[in-house]
Amino acid sequence: MTALPRGGAPAEALAEVEASIEDRWRSFLAEYEVTAGTKEEADLAESVIADTSAFEWRIVDAAFDRLTCTDCGIGLGAGPVGCEKCDQANGFRFAAIETDRPATPPGTEHGLRVATAVARTRHRYGVRARCGFELGLPPLLDGELPGTAQAQAYRAAINKLTEEECERVTSFDEVTRLSSRRVR
Repeated sequence: MTALPRGGAPAEALAEVEASIEDRWRSFLAEYEVTAGTKEEADLAESVIADTSAFEWRIVDAAFDRLTCTDCGIGLGAGPVGCEKCDQANGFRFAAIETDRPATPPGTEHGLRVATAVARTRHRYGVRARCGFELGLPPLLDGELPGTAQAQAYRAAINKLTEEECERVTSFDEVTRLSSRRVR
C-alpha cells in the first residue's frame, strides 16, 4: 500500500482505492484459476500489460504492481521520471477501461483513476498536481465530480500556496482558507 504523506481523508481514500485494486485482482486471478505468487500470476500480469486497453484500470494497476522494470528495478511504471520503460508503461496505464460507477457523473471514474495514479506514483508529478489530485480522491471516491468552474477555482487556490503548504494540506477547505490570505 502507498503511504500518502499528507494523511487525513486523502490517505484514507487512497487506502480504500488500493484495497479495491487488490480485491479486483484477487477476483481476476480466480476467474483465470491462477494462484497468487506463482509464475502464472506474473505471466497473467504480463498479458494484461501487453494490451492495457482490454482491461479495467484496477486490473491494469494491479498487474503493474506485480511487475518490476528491467531498467530501473522499481515497480513497472513507478520508476523515476526519465526511465524510458517506466515512462512508457505509465502512459499505457491510461489506456485501461474506465467504467463510471452507477449513480455517478460521467467522468468520475476517469478522475478517480488519474488521481489514484498520481497519488500512487507521486514522485512522477509536480507538487501542485499532487496536491490537487490527492485532495480530489475523497470526493471522487464518493462519486462527486467537480465542475469546470470548481476545478479551476481549486487550481487557482492551490497555485497561491507554497510548495510546503501544498504537501501539508488535507482538504480543499484548508486550501481555500490558506489561499484566501494571499494574492499571487
